[in-house]
Amino acid sequence: MITIESVTRTFAGFTAVDDVSFTAQPGRVTGFLGPNGAGKSTTMRILVGLTRATSGTASISGRRYVDLPNPGLEVGVLLDASAQHAGRTGREILSIAQRFMGLPRGRVEEMLDLVSLTAEEASRRVRDYSLGMRQRLGIATALLGEPEVLILDEPANGLDPAGIRWMRGLLLDYADRGGTVLLSSHLLHEIEVIADDLVVIGNGRIVAQGAKSQLLRSAGSLLRTTQREVLARALIDAGVSSSPVGEDGLLAQADTAEVGNIAFTTGVPVIELRPADGAGLEDMFLQLTAESRRDTIRDNQREGAVA
Repeated sequence: MITIESVTRTFAGFTAVDDVSFTAQPGRVTGFLGPNGAGKSTTMRILVGLTRATSGTASISGRRYVDLPNPGLEVGVLLDASAQHAGRTGREILSIAQRFMGLPRGRVEEMLDLVSLTAEEASRRVRDYSLGMRQRLGIATALLGEPEVLILDEPANGLDPAGIRWMRGLLLDYADRGGTVLLSSHLLHEIEVIADDLVVIGNGRIVAQGAKSQLLRSAGSLLRTTQREVLARALIDAGVSSSPVGEDGLLAQADTAEVGNIAFTTGVPVIELRPADGAGLEDMFLQLTAESRRDTIRDNQREGAVA
């Protein structure tokens, strides 16, 4: 189990992580989402002792990572697949970790087989690996000690579609056997497929968290209309907030019955109306993180300059 309690981290007056609290439970995959610069990587680095928190605590099974006697046997970590010794072979990197953890030699070959690195590939120097191969090697290193907790930052980067499906099955099986998985990724579809719980961060603060099914159910209603601006104004007049989706859609923060009644009363034709859980994670993510995304900030700056 992973527990983050009121964690804050400031750098020279800039608050990168602001009073963040959440848990990742055993037997479940927790998706950790946010735009670039939102604080995901800093939070994960604090969790594994690479960055010191200004305040708050981060623990794994009730203990700080730095207090674990042999961390690799309890926590598997992959934060940057490129941060591996480029001059060593894949087998050498796993063998060093195996010796350090006090594991039998056969464990190295088991991991190479698990992540589908061939004997020829395992004998190559990491500098000659593709990003996808480095990801596989990083996952093998994380799983080497048969830990109960996995902390992975963008593990699907560089994997082809077959590799992504392989990783999905690997992590689902790991959680099904009682493991705790904290997974950060920009591939929202993959998070939507694999995650049981979601934690969404923006501008260093948690903007939403909970079971995936509950968060998507509470996302409101998705509708399409040929008169989007007219309906958006009518929704505002009725006290319902909304945001544009696609060319003719709106994501409204009300159930379908209320939205349908407002559209009918306004006389606006509705092409489609359905609960927003069908719209998926992407729409919810874009709405929750709108104020912290670079494109939104840039557009606001342009509007301010014009004004």
